[in-house]
Parts: sequence; C-alpha cells; structure tokens
Amino acid sequence: MRLAVTGTPGTGKTSATAALDREVVHLNDVVREAGLWSERDGERDTLVVDLDACREHLGDWDGVLESHLAHRFEANRVAVLRCRPDELERRLRERGEPEAKAAENRESEALDVVLGEAVAEHGADAVYEIDTTDRTPEAVAAELAAVAAGERDPSAGEVDFLEYR
Repeated sequence: MRLAVTGTPGTGKTSATAALDREVVHLNDVVREAGLWSERDGERDTLVVDLDACREHLGDWDGVLESHLAHRFEANRVAVLRCRPDELERRLRERGEPEAKAAENRESEALDVVLGEAVAEHGADAVYEIDTTDRTPEAVAAELAAVAAGERDPSAGEVDFLEYR
C-alpha cells in the first residue's frame, strides 16, 4: 500500500505523520540529504526538486510518503491535508515564513491547488481530503490510518475554503 500524504505547506503533514504508528518517508528530508534538487529558487528561498531523481531514489517504495509534492508520485491513495486559509497563514507566519510566502500559500489553499493536482494525477476515487484546521495531529493521524486501511471513502471536493481567499 502506497499512501501519499500531501497538502499546502502548513497544513500539518509532518506533525500528523509523526503521530502515525508506521514508518514514513519525509520526502523533503530525502531531497535535502540526497541532493535531489536542480536549483535554488532565491525568490522563494526553496529548492527546486528533481522529481525524476526522487522517483529513481525511492524506487519501488511502499508505505507512507509525506510532502507537499507527494501527490506527484505513484500511490494507491492520496490524503490531501487541508487547513482554513486564514489559519494556514497564521501557522506559517508563526513559524517564521515571510509574509509574501504565507500569503501565497493562503491563496493556494483557498483555490484548492494541491487538491486539483492530486485529482488530476490520481483521479477523484483515490483522493481523500482531511480538514486539519481545528484538529490535533493525533486526530489527523487517526484519519490517515483509516485512509490507509480502506476504512474511509474518497472525499475529493468536500472541503471548500474559497470564501477565505
């Protein structure tokens, strides 16, 4: 079983997967440690990930893959973590992200950017939205475990934050 856990930065992917009782591949760590990037985006202060190099490095992976890019990889199920945009922006600013980056991510969340990419890549029947806005990492981890176990129905398109744009 391959479960991709994805979402806009700040939605709680790392915290929720840390609460899972299973091994998790944190793709962003792998990218940095193995040098799987092609350049640095100076404007956003981020690395441009080499997706093909990541796929090759991961090989025939199994389990849980966590990253805002996880939906770009083969998976049986994709959990898209969502967060109300105003709360997402607050979380990002609280952890020290620049105002422009926090605002850009707020807008991406309001416009369902990651959700749209996940559905386009995997189809609506393989995508599960989980609203993390007012939930603990442990509660979100329980939802992720239910997705992995096939105990939850796909739910792409159920969360709507457009009014918070």
